[in-house]
Amino acid sequence: MTRPLSSAERSAERRQQWLKEEADKARESRGEQGQMEFWLRLARSRIAKDVKAGRGDVHIGFALVCRLFITAMDKRAEGDGRIWSDLLQYAEQVVAKHSPRH
Repeated sequence: MTRPLSSAERSAERRQQWLKEEADKARESRGEQGQMEFWLRLARSRIAKDVKAGRGDVHIGFALVCRLFITAMDKRAEGDGRIWSDLLQYAEQVVAKHSPRH
């Protein structure tokens, strides 16, 4: 028999469910672009909260992720899709393990 969830666990579960529902709504109404815009708005909000909490290194992390993404897109446009493929594969693994699947 499993133990009941704590209030913190229930809250985290509700948050994950809300994220999944909102991303799904955005995708249904505006397609893949809508889902991307949802995640960008969420990232911007979370970055602002992290900065207020004294974790300013979030700017560096987000900038690096953006540079990685642009590098992968550039290489793919040049005909070398390895970085793009590796990036998507790694991202899918992390997201599947730590958040709702989209």
